[in-house]
Amino acid sequence: MAVFATQIALVIPRIVIPDDEPSVMLPSIAYEKLTPYDVRIYSDRPSGPEDLVDRIADAEIVINIRSTSRFTAEVLEKCPKLRLISIWGTGIDNVDLAAAKIRGIRVTNTPGVSAIAVAEHTLALIMAVAKQIVQVDQQVRQGKWPRAMVTQLRGKTLGLIGTGAIGREVAKLGRGIGMRVLAWTFHPQGDAAEWVGFDDVFRQSDVLSVHVRQSSDTVGLIRREHFELMKPRAIFINTARGGIVKEADLIEALATNRIAGAGLDVFANEPLRPGSPFYSLSNVVLTPHSAGITSETTEAGLALAIENVISFLAGQPMNVVV
Repeated sequence: MAVFATQIALVIPRIVIPDDEPSVMLPSIAYEKLTPYDVRIYSDRPSGPEDLVDRIADAEIVINIRSTSRFTAEVLEKCPKLRLISIWGTGIDNVDLAAAKIRGIRVTNTPGVSAIAVAEHTLALIMAVAKQIVQVDQQVRQGKWPRAMVTQLRGKTLGLIGTGAIGREVAKLGRGIGMRVLAWTFHPQGDAAEWVGFDDVFRQSDVLSVHVRQSSDTVGLIRREHFELMKPRAIFINTARGGIVKEADLIEALATNRIAGAGLDVFANEPLRPGSPFYSLSNVVLTPHSAGITSETTEAGLALAIENVISFLAGQPMNVVV
């Protein structure tokens, strides 16, 4: 019996979670579904590509928690056993999809589970910037009693770049507070918003919010020429990915008051580096790439990431990217 048990154990694929920091997987209810499997979990993030390879070199399946783990062509080449990368979240910009496809590595993600949370966070950033909540709070704590002339949102125009699951939820919330909603997206369909051209979103919007996925088509998509189209009292919101925006151009627009303010949850480099120009800009509200982090979405997303693994092993449908 002991020999038989050993033989069975040998066919159980190794699953590695290389970057559970801060830890969300280990304390989750969803993690219990991995009990029957050979799982190795790391409670800190890899220090670099070589460290990542050391952690996953003998893995057949990787469950990726943090986008700071980058699955480049070079990393994938050194992991010949790897068959599946199951990503927690929707962003797949940390995986070289072309290299994964060539090597026959499937990539899955967890679309839709964080849409409501990110949309709510987007609305919170819009409110915080429009109502100058952070600045007014700081002044009151200093013993002042400011009378800020803040922005009323009802009747204003909310413009969306991208109308996927998150963008559509933001559109609902915008209409819910009485805003006109217009949008640009790569493949417009349905009545999620009033469809306009890319430049027209910037020209017409009082609040411009970004909701496209970062890819080769969207890196650096938004730059100086687009901020120059915006109204001087307009607000820029980004809860998608920092690389979609040319950050230096955004900083310039904010520092020169070309636009009124911004609410940012994502950045070109994360965490924000010491001395970042954003720290000195009083017209910006900053959050640490946390829009989708709620207890509800975390548990649902982890469960779906694990379900993708279980479905892969069973030969059943998954949320496949490549």
